[in-house]
Amino acid sequence: MSVAAAASSNAPTMSGLASGLDWTTIINEMVAAEQAPETQMEAQQSTLGTENTAYTTIGTDLATLQKDVTTLMDPSFFGSRAASSSNSSVASATAATGTPLGTYTFDISKLATDSSWQGVTAAASPLSATDDLSGVTVADAGFATPVTAGTFTVNGAQITIAGTDTLQSVLDQIKSATDGAVTASYNASTDSNGPADTITLSSSSAIVLGNTNDTSNFLQVAQLYNSNEKDNVATGGGYSITSPSALGGINLDNALSASNLADAITGDSTGAGQFDINGVAIKYNTSTDTINSVLQKINDSAAGVTATFDASNNQIQLTNTTTGDVGITLQDVSGNFLAATGLLGGSLQQGNNLEYSVNGSGTLTSQSNTIDAGTAGITGLSVTALGLGSAAITVQSDTSTISTAINSFVTDYNAAQKYISSQTASTTSSSGTVTPGTLTGDMDAEGIADQLRQLTDATPPEMTGAVQSLNDLGITSNGTDNTLAVDSASLNAALTTNLSAVQQLFTDPTNGLATTLNSYLTDTTGSNGILATKEAGFTKQEANITTSITNLQNQITQNEANLQNEFVAMETAISTINEQKQYLTDFFDEPSATTASPTPATSSSSSDSSSSTDSSSSSSTT
Repeated sequence: MSVAAAASSNAPTMSGLASGLDWTTIINEMVAAEQAPETQMEAQQSTLGTENTAYTTIGTDLATLQKDVTTLMDPSFFGSRAASSSNSSVASATAATGTPLGTYTFDISKLATDSSWQGVTAAASPLSATDDLSGVTVADAGFATPVTAGTFTVNGAQITIAGTDTLQSVLDQIKSATDGAVTASYNASTDSNGPADTITLSSSSAIVLGNTNDTSNFLQVAQLYNSNEKDNVATGGGYSITSPSALGGINLDNALSASNLADAITGDSTGAGQFDINGVAIKYNTSTDTINSVLQKINDSAAGVTATFDASNNQIQLTNTTTGDVGITLQDVSGNFLAATGLLGGSLQQGNNLEYSVNGSGTLTSQSNTIDAGTAGITGLSVTALGLGSAAITVQSDTSTISTAINSFVTDYNAAQKYISSQTASTTSSSGTVTPGTLTGDMDAEGIADQLRQLTDATPPEMTGAVQSLNDLGITSNGTDNTLAVDSASLNAALTTNLSAVQQLFTDPTNGLATTLNSYLTDTTGSNGILATKEAGFTKQEANITTSITNLQNQITQNEANLQNEFVAMETAISTINEQKQYLTDFFDEPSATTASPTPATSSSSSDSSSSTDSSSSSSTT
């Protein structure tokens, strides 16, 4: 192997392996020195970010302040009104901006009520067409509420009932369980025992129904309750308890075709039907709709009524969603839903219009219990009638709302000034160390604070009278910084006695305080304003520093790689030299072959002599 080949294959990369020089440490120290500007740039970038954040907060504070200024700049705002009632049980009131000031007496003689349409009762099929219930099982009976299996008691005797029992067997069990003391019968039609579709229990003595241990609801479903009232006509001197109303109930959740109505609901050949309420079409299908789903369709429609079902009377009721003497129109278009459910046979319970007078005028009417300018003729005044009687409604300037708005303006103004001050001021520690604020020395931030102070301290030209500046409203500088303080008593007095002058101070289109402040704030916070310019400048500088840091890092990385390569090359060169040196040392230190072997015996021949002479010559040459 050649020396060059050996050097190439054994090129060292470990620091100082050949040279003994710790060049890794040297490189690290050189890199650290080159990175020093990066630390400074990062610190500068952090400072710019903090300053940018400070200006963003200033912008937020000024935007909040401008909302207050915008409110106070609107002349109509100072026309805000408050309405109060002398009798809150008779009427309440609200007044819009500009409502004429004064007191209005409302006498309410009749409240508006809604109209309702009452469907006919007992629209369901009876439990049985005859007095014999042997063909009607408990589970299939057409009660309004299903009967639960279990036990119930009559006169202390327990009767067990199952869904597969017939109703007739249940009535027979009552008789057998009480040893004939109580008999039970079904009345298919109205007779001496009671009204149609009812159950009657009869006994010669008082009947006691139910027990706390009962598990079936049969007595409740059959509407059998303890009355202990003697009925001499029905039982010939005994006692009886009869269901107070028909037991057959409408099933609200079955398909319309199986809803247990006395007259089945019909549609066309596909089961589709339609009816109109107040001219609004309601469509249904006897196979897929239920009574509940149809009632929901009515409520979701634009018919202007609310549909409900009265289970105790098997009755559907429609109630107008608006009050007043307004009717309800009904029409079956295809199918017979309205007729079958008893709605067409019902009647209208007419609603009332509101009747009232204002300041002793003649009787006025309204379909609603809310009286507006359209009926009372008082612009901006809305009165809600709550009861019968008289109430004086007083409309006055809403100085409370105006005072709240002015106080909000002062609060938000102070918040902006305090924040700017906190960012521009320097602090001094107890040891005397001075720490500048984020924006200390920033003339733009200080200029914003100064300009705000000048605008609020100003006395606008052409202002005359008792109110010419904020000072006349009891709003003054606290004397130590740029913030303002409010004397509530002075402010309320000015609003009460000089409201028009207060309005002019803020809203004058040329010189009003709110007008000039709004103009300044718009310019300052706009896209071309100082805030946007500053924030854009900070952002650009931060981006430039980021680029500079990246470039520096790339240069340092390249320099580090170059140094690494150079030191490795040095190590390689030294290693190669060391190998060559070792090779030469080994070569010259190796013993000669002629001195290492003994000289053989020679002859006196001429050839031997010649050979010896050549050998000696060769050795001498070497």
